[in-house]
Amino acid sequence: MKVVIKSSWIIMVSILLSCKGEVLPKPKGMLRLSYPNPKYQKTTIPCAYSFEKNDFAELENARRNRKCWYNLEYKKLKATMYISYFRINNNLDSLLRDAQNLTQEHFIKADAIKPEEYVNSEKRVFGTIYKVSGDAASPSQFYATDSTNHFLVGSIYFKVKPNYDSILPAAEYLRNDIRHMIETLEWQE
Repeated sequence: MKVVIKSSWIIMVSILLSCKGEVLPKPKGMLRLSYPNPKYQKTTIPCAYSFEKNDFAELENARRNRKCWYNLEYKKLKATMYISYFRINNNLDSLLRDAQNLTQEHFIKADAIKPEEYVNSEKRVFGTIYKVSGDAASPSQFYATDSTNHFLVGSIYFKVKPNYDSILPAAEYLRNDIRHMIETLEWQE
């Protein structure tokens, strides 16, 4: 009996002495995503336009029957930027309407669509970048034109199910590439 009481006493003392301070739950860990600093290089494509692209992306011809349609493949991000070129033939209104309608199609899943306009009168580059917030299929879309001869339209798609919170860092990284592309866009005649 004395052995049972002694061992019970030892267990209770051990329990009391082991409790020191308040126990706090660990905070949730946040995923840290890092991407390489962009290094831009001018494209050498046989088209009526050129721009600087991120070396992180691979430039691929999108369609053989449309020689100036390209894809920028971001393999590590599992994303593709689709770029389509059109010659303006008295159809600027319909090209603009199509580009804006393409963005509006994402409104069903989007929480918000925020346009960011770009104007460079000296280089004759006018455009809009759309930031699409929410679980839409494309987080960014854009178009650029000189308003007389050239029209470029593009969008980004990820090869994963849309989850805005998860793709946000990658979407911001790619949106910066879009901005740089439009800022360095040059039209050739």
